This record gives sequence, structure tokens and C-alpha cells, in this order.
Amino acid sequence: MKVKFWGVRGSIASPGPKTVRYGGNTTCIEIRTDNNELIIIDAGTGIFPLSQTLLAELPVTANVLISHSHWDHIQGLPFFIPNFIPGNTLRLHGAFDPVSGKGIEQVMAVQLQYSYFPVREAEMKANIEYVTLLPERPIHIGSATVTPYLMNHPVIDFGYRIESHGKSVFFTGDHEPPANIYDPSDSDYAEYQSFVDEKADSIRKAMQGVDVLIADCSYTEQEYLSKKGWGHGTFHTSIQYAKEAGAKVLFCTHHEPTRSDDALDDVFRAVLNDHPPQAGDPEYRLAKEGETYEF
Repeated sequence: MKVKFWGVRGSIASPGPKTVRYGGNTTCIEIRTDNNELIIIDAGTGIFPLSQTLLAELPVTANVLISHSHWDHIQGLPFFIPNFIPGNTLRLHGAFDPVSGKGIEQVMAVQLQYSYFPVREAEMKANIEYVTLLPERPIHIGSATVTPYLMNHPVIDFGYRIESHGKSVFFTGDHEPPANIYDPSDSDYAEYQSFVDEKADSIRKAMQGVDVLIADCSYTEQEYLSKKGWGHGTFHTSIQYAKEAGAKVLFCTHHEPTRSDDALDDVFRAVLNDHPPQAGDPEYRLAKEGETYEF
């Protein structure tokens, strides 16, 4: 199985000389099974350079898994070049949105309104299909089994576990570890804590035994204090997840867009000092645009 990162920034694309090493595109990850089946996780701006490479292997069947509908995870969809070429298939997978009352087709429809984009879906030449997923209901894409899990974010957000030929990847999407919103003295504290514990346990089980964990590591512990409820994780919590899961490697992603490459290196160095590797621990790495990990 191969994992290639095409976009690793969070919230907004951050191109420029200070983000050249790790990259400035927003979330997009290419997965290739051992049978070379193509699975794409999220369609941030990184899906555009990915789509350029796919022109060498037409016709393409691209199964795209959308974690959630925030812009930095969907804004590259209208620029996915195979959409404009006959013979290709884009199969878009994602959650039902209880706010709009619509399935995953909404993430394409809202962007292809004529006010925002000059090409309507009906004018695209590829075959475009929509698959609305249900939590913890696996689907099969070729040799791969894909299982969506509800994570913790201000909107419906799926993490994805992808398994094929005995190998596995888990991507958290945007995820903030569940926490109790009530004060311990509040009468609702105990009931809500049961919900928090149940959700946290479900997420840990979903990650268990995974080979590669790709996790939202937007903030340091100190930064997180002023960003609670924003729906993003920390380096510390992702390292804990990786250890508990028995992962072989943790890729930290969704890099804070205001952080330069040098600053990201400094932060990560400090994190590793706080979490010195022990025997049997996962390997900890910063996700880098253009990097391929094969296992």
C-alpha cells in the first residue's frame, strides 16, 4: 500500500517561500492499494496537482472520500481535471448533512453554482457518482474495505479506516478529542461524561491495530487552551492515539496555516523532546506535500 500527501495544511492554502518544504496546499491524500486501486481522501487544493498526474493513466476511476464539508477539504473538487474528460469516473463518498438535509452531492452542487464557478456539473464530461455513507458501515472499493467513523468536529466529520491485503491506514479528518462541556458541579456533567467516554472509546477502537495513523495535529497543548471547541487536535493527543492503537507510524497533518516550515520544525522538535521515543513506540513524522510512504 502507498500513501502520498498532496496537501497537508489546515483551514486555508498557504503558498509562499515560508511553506515550500512541507507545502501550502490543503488536505488531499492519495492511497494506492497493492492492486493499484486509487482512493483519494479529501479534495482540498492538493487535489489539483494530483489530478495533473492522473492524466498519464486515463481513463481514471477515482473514489474520493470526503471527511467533511469545510472548504479546505472540498475546494479543489471543481478543479479535478479528469472531471472534464469523457471516459473517467469520479465517485464521491461522504456523509449525509442533517443541516441541509442532503447527501454528499451537496459539496459539489454548492461550488458549481454559476455565481462561483463558470462550469456547471451538467457540462462536465466525466461520469460523476455520489455515495452517501453511514457511520461504521463498511464499503468495498476493489480490494479495499473502507469504514467511516464519526469523529469530533463542529460539523458531521468522518474519519476513515482503509484496509487492503492485511495493511491499514486510518485518517482522522479534522478531530478534537471529545471533552465534557459541563463543569463537574453541573447536574448534567455525569450524563454527558458517559457520552464523551462512549465516543472516545469508539474512536480508539476504530484506530486499533492500524499500520499508519494520519492525524490532525493543528496545535500544541498551550495553543489549544485558547482554541477549545474549534474541532482540531494537538500533537500530544495524536501521539497518545498512535501509542494506544499500536500504530507503526504517525503522520501529523493539518498544519496550522500561519506556521512557517521553520516554526513547524521547531514545534515538532519540542514535541519530540516532551515525548522521547521508547522501545515499541510508533515513528512520529510530519506529513510533507509530495512525500510517499510505502508499506
